[in-house]
Amino acid sequence: MQRSTAVCVGLAVACLVCSPAYAQLDYVDRSWGLQTPQMEGGKTELEFGDVDGDGHVDIVSIGDHGSPYVNTQEHGVMVWFGDGTGNWSVYQNGNFGYGGIALGDVNNDGLMDVGYGMHHDYSGVDFGDQLLEVALGDGTGQNWTPWDDGLATNGETWGMFGTDFADIDNDGDLDLGSTSFGCCNGVHVYRNNGDGTWTQTFGSSGGNSASIFAFGDINGDGFADCASARGSDNDTTYLGNGNGGFTPADGNLPLPPWGGRRGVSLGDVNDDGRDDLAFVTDSGGIAVWSWVSLGTWQNLSGNLPAAGGFYHTQIADMNLDGHGDVVAFDPGDPNGLLVVYAGDGSGNWQQVASVATPQSCDCAAFRAGVDADHNGYPDIVYVAEEDCDPWVGGTNRPRFYAESSTPATMWIHPASPRGGETFYAGSVQFIDWHAADPLGQQPLMTIELSKRGPDGPWTTVATDVPNNGRFQWRIPPNLLTSANCHLRYRLAEAVAVTPAPFTIIGVDCPGDLDGDGDTDQSDLGILLSDWGCDDPVNGCAGDLNGDDKTDQADLGILLSDWGCVP
Repeated sequence: MQRSTAVCVGLAVACLVCSPAYAQLDYVDRSWGLQTPQMEGGKTELEFGDVDGDGHVDIVSIGDHGSPYVNTQEHGVMVWFGDGTGNWSVYQNGNFGYGGIALGDVNNDGLMDVGYGMHHDYSGVDFGDQLLEVALGDGTGQNWTPWDDGLATNGETWGMFGTDFADIDNDGDLDLGSTSFGCCNGVHVYRNNGDGTWTQTFGSSGGNSASIFAFGDINGDGFADCASARGSDNDTTYLGNGNGGFTPADGNLPLPPWGGRRGVSLGDVNDDGRDDLAFVTDSGGIAVWSWVSLGTWQNLSGNLPAAGGFYHTQIADMNLDGHGDVVAFDPGDPNGLLVVYAGDGSGNWQQVASVATPQSCDCAAFRAGVDADHNGYPDIVYVAEEDCDPWVGGTNRPRFYAESSTPATMWIHPASPRGGETFYAGSVQFIDWHAADPLGQQPLMTIELSKRGPDGPWTTVATDVPNNGRFQWRIPPNLLTSANCHLRYRLAEAVAVTPAPFTIIGVDCPGDLDGDGDTDQSDLGILLSDWGCDDPVNGCAGDLNGDDKTDQADLGILLSDWGCVP
């Protein structure tokens, strides 16, 4: 199937949405290689990410109950390397498993790292002997070095599971959050100290959990918030204060069941730049709620199914019309069911995909919203329990479903930010996009920033970025505040610009290195004493433009700002 798409040619073109929406979406099973190793049963977590930096999205997990070596050959960090066409080959390292996984660069060296919570901390060595860990990658996706001192030291005794990364304090590195495996370890958030040690900033113990945890920005204040699939005696949502603290925020949300709220996910469905909440209801239906103010949420479930057999949800713009959609999975009987409900940004929904999947009796993991085959449209991966016996259950099986259209031209769709978001200068954020590469040329992406609107002027964020749909952006700390920020993406002849402005909250004086609010001799002294620094891991005290160096460019910024007093 081939769909017409809009191509964006020429650097002068500011293409706001580089692909039209379509009424129906089709998906095909492209799971070749995901059957190795055979899994067992129980929950797990999957993440999409380009672990080896080759431009192709990979799938990562630490396995289900069968890891490590429990009636299976699963063990440690499992990376199914993708080739961009739906073929997968696995590499495993470690002697632990059964848990959740997060991907990101925690030490800012440009290489993908992993964080994970688990139940089977059986290794007996540093790599795999804690219920919550972080390990540094070497860029191959095969080798990992523990970087986890201080994690799992605050009452985590049974198991941790769903795990995610975000910069909770906007200090320029990724921090870690995780939720309990079942009862009763609760939610824990740890600050990254930048040296391989971690300090807990928030903990809420007790209660049951459905083992899902995610960071996002629910109230749009630029501070990381989180959602966790906890039970009826705890809140699902927590608002961050920008310093590592979190406050329960469920307000008028329906109470979750005792065993934990099923299918929790975050994403923007009403186009305001804030993350909304989706989950599975007590009756197996799908609900979507949007934060309005402290204690108040708006029900945007509209005509979504109020009842059913759904287990998981995801929020992602699957048809690329600019509105967040809901993707859900029902293990089903006699067949499983993948569905996509397209949103219109106002709480109205239309089913645009319904895919019959092999019969299954449980769903262990679910992810959607990343394009892994370079046709520009987001794809879906899940683990479901197949070949089920009424008395003993079945066997977990990963499956990848690719959106099936064939692009005619190269184009780009900005996914995040899209407008309305708030970021702080100096923080780490993720830039996401989808791009069609019909000839498999694998061109490299250039990303640029304008703080004065969609027509520029433009400054470089990054060049030679693999076209894998995500770039981890450490926003320069000395940017001035602007509510008219846009990103421009360039991929060969294709160009796209963020369709609406987002905000960066920065500084009043860009040359202020000592934080006293002005630019004067003390700032010059800091810069000169740090002259020649080149440290992409720890950063440089005199770095004003965010390139991890202290040089002439920084001196130029400071001198041009000399005498600034807000």
